[in-house]
Order: sequence, then C-alpha cells, then structure tokens
Amino acid sequence: MKLDILAFGAHPDDVELGAGGTIAKAIHEGKTVGIIDLTRGELGTRGTEHTRKEEAKAAGDILGVSVRENLGFADGFFRNDKEHQMEVIRMIRKYQPEIVLCNAIDDRHIDHGKGSRLVSEASFLSGLLKIETESDGNQQERWRPKQVYHYIQWKNIEPDFVVDVTGFMDIKLKSVFAYKTQFYDKDSNQPETPITSKNFTDSIEYRAQDLGRLINVDYAEGFTTERYVAVKSLFDLI
Repeated sequence: MKLDILAFGAHPDDVELGAGGTIAKAIHEGKTVGIIDLTRGELGTRGTEHTRKEEAKAAGDILGVSVRENLGFADGFFRNDKEHQMEVIRMIRKYQPEIVLCNAIDDRHIDHGKGSRLVSEASFLSGLLKIETESDGNQQERWRPKQVYHYIQWKNIEPDFVVDVTGFMDIKLKSVFAYKTQFYDKDSNQPETPITSKNFTDSIEYRAQDLGRLINVDYAEGFTTERYVAVKSLFDLI
C-alpha cells in the first residue's frame, strides 16, 4: 500500500500529540496516512505494554489512519545504527510515502531526538540503490520521501512552518485522550509524571491556539524542516 504520509513516533502517542490535527486534516482531504511506532512505550511510568497497544489502536482508528505498525525497538535503549535504520528503511520502502513526519530534533525525552535522527537518516538511505531490503520474501524498490518534517513536542521550538488545523482539534484531542493511562486523571493513584498534570493536558490545546493566533486562525500545529521551505508562488501562503 502506497501512502501519502507516513508518521513515525518514538512512542505510541508521540504522533497524536505532535501532529494529530495535521493528520486528521490530511485524511479529511483524501490523503492516505500511516503511523509507525518505534517502541511499545514499555518504560512509561503509567500503563503497560498491553494497554499502550490497545490505546494506540483506538487512537489510530479515531484519526482514520490506513495502517499502524510497531517496530518493537527497546524503549529508552534503541540506537540510531545500521540495524535499526534498516528496519525503518523497510517501512519507508513498504509504504513509499511522499512525506515523512517524525519526532522533534531536540526534546526533553532522549528517545525523541534519537528517533528523529534515526528516521531522517533512514529516509535518505532508503533512496540508495545499493542498500537491499526484502519484505515478505520480495526485494523492495528504493524509495526516498520528498520531504521529512519534524513535529514539535515538549520544548517550545520555533517552527519553520505551521499548519492550520482549525476544525480538527476535536479529533486530535480524542486521539490523544485515547491514551487513558498516560494523561491527567484526577482520580488516579498512579505516580505523577510531567505529562500527567492538568497543565500539560491543557497545554495541548492552548499551544495550538497560540500558534493559530500568530497566523490569524483558531488552531495550528508547528513543524521544523532540515531544508528550505519552498512554495510554488506567494499565493500559496495564508
């Protein structure tokens, strides 16, 4: 299956938090989108590997993604090396996306920066003819996405561009809160973490509102890129 967008996250919920509105909007516009989770999030303070799997399935269904896979890398301990790059290359060649979305280049959680570099480098290597991979016993064709964009996560990184997601925040929030074990719950007796506070929960919406304010829309999501942002004409800008 060829996809328009393939979104990678170091952990289940990264994609929803960083790009859920953008993905929901793209799907509404007829684009096909898939999500690849690098790890199962098994080191998370709350929840289990099993609950994260169920939550990820529910969140993907809410967004309407065509596929969701988990590469099962070791949470906290995966590396940006040949072994892991080859697994990501197989996914890129399998789904042949035009656009790849991935973690923030620099962020609080060490897996986010690692995942960002891993996916970005694999996206380049996937286009090299002499790197051979197989899927289901068949040799894969080389494929390099046209663009790799990094969504913004914990840190307030200055975006290179923003996407108007007005009208799609409700879907984004529903997909995020499908991860019931991970976020604010006033009745929970589980240990507190930086993402279980009400302030963090509220920040999902108020950060999108603030980016939207800056471009004169209701809500927006920000992204960074490793190359110049190009438009076909001045009239493509909003």
